[in-house]
Amino acid sequence: MRVFIIAGEPSGDRLGGALMKGLQELRPDVVFDGVGGPEMEAQGLTSRFPMQELSVMGIAEILPGLRHLMRRIDETAQAVITNQPDVLITIDSPDFCLRVARRAKAKIPVRTVHYVAPSVWAWRPGRAAKMAKMIDHVLALLPFEPPYMEAAGMACDFVGHPVAGEPVASAEDIAAFRATHGLGDAPLLTVLPGSRGGEVKRHAPIFGKALGPILAEHPDLRLILPTTGPQADRLTALTEDWPQKPLILDPRRLSAEAAQAEKRAAFGASRAALAASGTVSLELAAQGTPMAIAYGMNRVTWEIVSRMALLDTVTLVNLVTDTRVVPECLGPRCRADLITPMLRQVLNDPTAQQKATALTMTRLGRGGEPPGLRAARAVLDRL
Repeated sequence: MRVFIIAGEPSGDRLGGALMKGLQELRPDVVFDGVGGPEMEAQGLTSRFPMQELSVMGIAEILPGLRHLMRRIDETAQAVITNQPDVLITIDSPDFCLRVARRAKAKIPVRTVHYVAPSVWAWRPGRAAKMAKMIDHVLALLPFEPPYMEAAGMACDFVGHPVAGEPVASAEDIAAFRATHGLGDAPLLTVLPGSRGGEVKRHAPIFGKALGPILAEHPDLRLILPTTGPQADRLTALTEDWPQKPLILDPRRLSAEAAQAEKRAAFGASRAALAASGTVSLELAAQGTPMAIAYGMNRVTWEIVSRMALLDTVTLVNLVTDTRVVPECLGPRCRADLITPMLRQVLNDPTAQQKATALTMTRLGRGGEPPGLRAARAVLDRL
């Protein structure tokens, strides 16, 4: 069985890695080709080019590299057409993935599966109908998404979110993490300015300023900064003027599995987290870590997105539980003077989010079959 699989960012790479593992369990003869990162490469993929080339977000951020991006779309679509796989699986990153699927589908009768339903319940509801022109089957992460996809004419299965199937850091894991990094019993605060270059560059200075008053109030607080390999060096430079030098967890020094385990232990050890919006909020919820979310963006991008948004929150914990328990500073509110009191509130009452984070994991499939295996079974059942 030949599978062409594409992911364009770290969260998609994690989904792809779990799906590939599930496919190998169910179909040992499977062979992979495509584009992915370290999680997918650990499952046997040789990426056609570095995945981080696709890790851009926002209209203004994409424009400078548009020509190169279009060339990669052409190259990848042609590879699919030439290899004629049994199934083409695209993961999130719709600006890239759906263009590849459309071009391939126009040339060969390939089965197309898209992993991660577009959030049509949040903004641009017409995207589902457009996607149905090149996608046969959708794998949904959230339990309320299948009806939206089916109404547009695509098959859709809720497969749960891989984060719900990941281990929870144990007391022993947390103790080992503290010992390895010489943290003793100090209270920890995890800081996550993003996984993309643009996010890191935008958020790191703002987060650093916001942390100043917090560290003055809690002088024993230690900052932990998990990151991705491509952003580790950039963050080292961007945090030089922070009020405290953070412990940067560079995953390049570890295997992909060990790096994920270390990040889980860091989350589990932390009293709270300040994070950019995204899948990381679910990773924090999986470890029961209370969080504050801040996300800024280019003014042009914000003006467009805010006019099209159907919801008043972007945090998945809030959406899955239908609460607003996780505080946010978004767009023009992503300012140090607003983030500081928001983070202070979370640190002062770290138990306020406990029920919501636990409910989020239950609704996303914790305790059931691993989501990656469920996704693999859904792909094979509908071939």
